[in-house]
Amino acid sequence: MSKHFESPLEEGCYYHIFNRGNNGNNLFYQSKNYIYFLRKYDAYLSDYIETYSYCLMPNHFHILIRVKDRQEFKIKEKEFPKAVDMERFTTEELISELFRRFFMSYSKAINIQEGRTGSLFQKIFRRKKVDNDLYFTRLVHYIHHQPEHHGFSDWDYKSYLWSSYRRLLIDTKTSLMKVEMMDWFGGKEKFSKFHELSFDKKVIEHLIVEED
Repeated sequence: MSKHFESPLEEGCYYHIFNRGNNGNNLFYQSKNYIYFLRKYDAYLSDYIETYSYCLMPNHFHILIRVKDRQEFKIKEKEFPKAVDMERFTTEELISELFRRFFMSYSKAINIQEGRTGSLFQKIFRRKKVDNDLYFTRLVHYIHHQPEHHGFSDWDYKSYLWSSYRRLLIDTKTSLMKVEMMDWFGGKEKFSKFHELSFDKKVIEHLIVEED
């Protein structure tokens, strides 16, 4: 794996997070798996990161996050019994450990469901710092258009169930950063219109965290 996609996780920074099934195998087998994944993700990570967009595909996922400032971390002693003094742990160590625990918890449930053993995910999840406005904006478009990128002819970004596109547009309460996203794009109408545009993937291809 290229070091280009192993950016250290730092407080207050945005990242494109990617992981896939080990050896390209599926991560999701049934609709309930996608729901379970999102619930586990929220339970393990929402006290430490903000989520701006995501797309879950059968054998991989993309998420756009921001690591919260350390003073915002709601660290629980039961999660880190030796971490009373948070300064002993870097932000990278804390967030990486939480992702590791999340992946392990989800993997255990899927292995039981499917009667399988071994690693479900690739060992090291990829992350690339999102360090400019154009990258952020185009990345949201890229993440939501994953069904088309991967040839899912029966789905488009508007109807695909397992991305944040539709959830960002409805007013139900969620941990997604809906207000911030709508403010970024200038409201729901401009958000939707932006997604109707076509972009050449090559514009940000060198920044996309994808399979080799």
